[in-house]
Amino acid sequence: MKHENFIMSMLIPGPDSPGDVIDTYLQPLIEELNELWEIGIETFDASTRQNFKLHASLLWTINDFPAYENLSGWSTKGKLACPCCNIDTSSIRLKNGKKQYFMGHQRYLSLNHKWRNDKESFDGTKEKRLPSKMRSGIEILNQVEDLKGFQLTKDPMKRIKISHDVRKDNWNKRSIFFELPYWKSLLLRYNLDVMHIEKNICDNILGTIMNAKGKTKDTIKTRLDLQEMNIRPELHPIKNGEKYEVPTACYILSPQEKHNICLFLKNLKVPYGFSSNISQCVNLKEHKISSLKSHDCHVLLQHLLPLTLRGMLSKTVCEPLIELSLFFNVLGAKVLRTNDLDQIEAQIPITLCKLEKVSPPSFFVIMVHLPTHLANEAKLAGPVQYRLMYL
Repeated sequence: MKHENFIMSMLIPGPDSPGDVIDTYLQPLIEELNELWEIGIETFDASTRQNFKLHASLLWTINDFPAYENLSGWSTKGKLACPCCNIDTSSIRLKNGKKQYFMGHQRYLSLNHKWRNDKESFDGTKEKRLPSKMRSGIEILNQVEDLKGFQLTKDPMKRIKISHDVRKDNWNKRSIFFELPYWKSLLLRYNLDVMHIEKNICDNILGTIMNAKGKTKDTIKTRLDLQEMNIRPELHPIKNGEKYEVPTACYILSPQEKHNICLFLKNLKVPYGFSSNISQCVNLKEHKISSLKSHDCHVLLQHLLPLTLRGMLSKTVCEPLIELSLFFNVLGAKVLRTNDLDQIEAQIPITLCKLEKVSPPSFFVIMVHLPTHLANEAKLAGPVQYRLMYL
C-alpha cells in the first residue's frame, strides 16, 4: 500500500494509550462508516465523467496484539488470553512461574493420535478435548450484549469493574464496531499481526537456546514447575545445600555453539533490501543477540535460524524449529494456495506438540499458541503482507 493512499482519520492526543476508551475516539469514524454503508457519498468517476453513489464498508482492523484487546474488547491477558479460542482457551498456571502458559496442543490432533494419551511427554494429563471452535459474530454479540452501554473511562473511581471469573469469559466491553450493521456478519474482524507473533516467537527461541539472562524461558522456577508436574525427570533441579544445580537441557547451546552462531550472524552478508544490518545486533564477545526489530526477527525465523541451528541441536529440538520456520515461510508467501494452507494448518499443532515435548512450559506464552489460528485467517483474508502492522 502506497503512502499517498493512506488517510488519517483521527489523531488521539496524550502520552498514554486510551486503552478500552478508544471507542470514545472512534465514534466519529463509526458514524462516517455507517453513512458510507447506508447512504453513500456522491463521487465523481473520472473515466465516465459522471457522478455516482459510492458505498463502502470496513473489512477488518489491522493491529498488533495489545491493540487487539482495545479494539475487540476481549482481554488478551489471563487464562483466556486467546481471542480466537474464546472461552475454550487451554492454559495452565504454573505454581512457581506464577503465570499462565498455553499448552495442550494435542487437542488439535486427530482423535486417534497417539500423543493424546501420552502423559509423560506433555503436561502429565491425557487430552480428550476437541479443538476450540471459532465463534461467529452473532455468537460474540450474544456474549457481550449485557455489556452494552457500559461507561468506558480510565478513571478508576468511575469505571465499573468486570469480573472475568464471574462472567466466565474475558470480555471487557462491547466493541463499538458492532454499531456497524454488517460487523457481526464478517468472518474476520480483527487481524492477528503475523510479524508481531514472529518477533515474540523468535525472541523466545533465541533467548532460550542462547540461555540469555533475563530472556531465557529456562529458569530455576521453570525447572521446579517441571518437578511439580512430575514430568521430564532428567531436567529436575538437584538441591545441593541451599542452592540448586540445574542439569543442562538439550535445547541449550554450548559456549562454542553460541560463538559459532554469533560469528555467522556477525559476518552475514545479504542482498540490498533483504534485511537490516543484523550484525549490529550481535555482541561477539559476550555471545549476545539483542535489539532485534520486528523485521529482523521475521528474517531470522524464516531464513536464518534453520541454517544456523542445523547440526548444533539434536533432531528432536531442531526439527520443530525448522518446521516452524517453514510454516511462516508458506504463510508469508505472496501467492497462497488453499491446499498449502490446509497442509500447514494440519501441521502446526504437530509442530507445537513437538516443541511441548522438549521445551520448558514457560516457553508457551500466548504468542506461541497463536500460530494455530493464522492459516485459517489467511484462508479468509488472503496474503498476510496486506494485513501487517509493518509496512
